[in-house]
Amino acid sequence: MTKDVYLVIGGSGFVGRHIVEQLLRRGDNVSVFDIVQRYQDVPFYSGDISDQEQVSTALRRSGTTCIIHTASPPATLSDPALYWKVNVDGTKAIIAAAIQNNVRKLVFTSSAGVVFNGASLANIDERLTPPEQPMDAYNESKQKAEEAVIAANGKDGLLTVALRPSGIFGPGDRQVMAGLYKVYEDGKTHFQIGDNNNMFDWTYVENVAHAHLLAADKLDLAPPAPTLSTLEDLPVEAPPLTEAEQDIVTRPLPPLDLTVGRHRIPTSEARPVGPYVTPPSNSSELTSAFEAKRTSPEGRPVVRTRFDPLSEPNIFRAKYTNPESSPLQVAGQVFYITNGEPCYFWDLPRLVWGQLDTMFPGHRDTRKGYTVLPRWVGLGLAFASECWGWVIGREPALTRFKVTYSCVNRWHNIEKARRVLGYEPQVGLADGVGRMVDWWKTEYTTGTHKIAH
Repeated sequence: MTKDVYLVIGGSGFVGRHIVEQLLRRGDNVSVFDIVQRYQDVPFYSGDISDQEQVSTALRRSGTTCIIHTASPPATLSDPALYWKVNVDGTKAIIAAAIQNNVRKLVFTSSAGVVFNGASLANIDERLTPPEQPMDAYNESKQKAEEAVIAANGKDGLLTVALRPSGIFGPGDRQVMAGLYKVYEDGKTHFQIGDNNNMFDWTYVENVAHAHLLAADKLDLAPPAPTLSTLEDLPVEAPPLTEAEQDIVTRPLPPLDLTVGRHRIPTSEARPVGPYVTPPSNSSELTSAFEAKRTSPEGRPVVRTRFDPLSEPNIFRAKYTNPESSPLQVAGQVFYITNGEPCYFWDLPRLVWGQLDTMFPGHRDTRKGYTVLPRWVGLGLAFASECWGWVIGREPALTRFKVTYSCVNRWHNIEKARRVLGYEPQVGLADGVGRMVDWWKTEYTTGTHKIAH
């Protein structure tokens, strides 16, 4: 089988660079298209992604067969015109250039924020449609770009897929880590906006990159069953799943326990020893059985209800809605990508600050309690910050979007990505934070931590 030739658009950026590094590690042919060249280890093409001819020239010269499009302005900017130019016009230019040059594959980095409008989202899956009123200009532009990418699937042989990561962090990050360090540096880590009862999905950047490679590799695989568009008559009732479809939706998945080390709840199979006055003679064996990490989920059947996105009725409904595609194939689909370890929002920042304490002993008085500000107070302060930023012509440090972001539930169901892409997080949250802080220490030592990338 002929190997793909990759062009990573935005390959000098945070996510794009990690994708390039993973492609290089496995020996792939990869080039980068971006506005700034920061690395010398791959062929580089400079250009404006909203200019179809510039993109087309890079595709021809590189011999690209697979585009991975990660380019986007930072979500923290307040520039709707720039968002639209890069995310919408740029993506449409890339699609046109890909079709013009007979490129076979396009993998697009979307965002979990395309369905976010400020309301809490708990364990949502890909069936949730974007809101009529987007949260902000950035998420609206990403949603329009994703829509164009999915609509292009199948046009002139082009296969497309969109990935929706949430809360990306890791080495090379100039948004999350820089913001958390600024709060640490200013001695404001004791402030908390909201009650911290809201669950949030953070995603380590190498896991995001890994998902992009999986999507690219499986983008041209045939669906596990013929699409409804190939049938003479559409069935009225859901036909039984094929053997290949059954294998996708019923195979046991391992627990997501990279951070906690185990993922266990009491069941009839094993449960912790209760508060006995006189423990049973085999209490140590019972405790050991419960605490033991399961190495295999064999014997645990997958039980689904009619609310489950991968139940047979809902798979049929997805097929019927889009007869040209199957929800169990990669092409034409969207996938949430997270660490699968939602945690209380402020827990990850505090883990980062705790590790920074080893770098700056005595900088914080950790005996000081937290000052908890209600959400409405945070929104008021953010509004004042935005007004002041407008007056002095600077980006405000605190915005209503950031306050909303830190106070609502935002976590996602990644079962579709695990079953269809074969995605499994490779690095847990705790390990990822350690790697990010270690990188930041190097940046701080060399004085490059304040350089905007």
